[in-house]
Amino acid sequence: MENKLTHFDNSGNARMVDVSEKKGTVRVATAVSKIKMSQETLELIKQGKIGKGDVLGVARVAGIMASKQTANLIPMCHPLMITSCNVDFEINKEENSIEITATVKIVDKTGVEMEALTAATVSALTIYDMCMKGNIARQIFLAHPELKKELWGGHLWNPSYCAVTVSDRNREQVCSYIEGQKEKQ
Repeated sequence: MENKLTHFDNSGNARMVDVSEKKGTVRVATAVSKIKMSQETLELIKQGKIGKGDVLGVARVAGIMASKQTANLIPMCHPLMITSCNVDFEINKEENSIEITATVKIVDKTGVEMEALTAATVSALTIYDMCMKGNIARQIFLAHPELKKELWGGHLWNPSYCAVTVSDRNREQVCSYIEGQKEKQ
């Protein structure tokens, strides 16, 4: 079986994949991003005491809006009529982190994995932006977003075996840096 990149033609020129012959099916993708911060910053977010407003509420809306704009950000993504986008947050007090889970659904000819990744990433960036007052932002670290699962054409695909490899490469460096910052406090 030939491993061919689909976004390039035979001459190596970039192209959008032709999906006109595909059948529309239910497609679902879930992506996760994580943002780590100091305990103090996490408490300010939980208590609603960040000066710019409801951090998680704004981040949720930003993620949903971003999922709908993915084709404007990623050149070869198809413009899609997303049927659902949910952005959820899980606060982890032990890690001083917020895990962002974005799930995007559609009935169409192409998947929504890029839309889910975009939603999770923009939500994390929005949390960072909302906390930029003073020294708070210097204590926040974005982890790599991961595509957790994708459903397309009735098939479930779990790519975590490759996404974890990407995350593990930097996880030790990020955790070491955070521990160093805690010791300085």
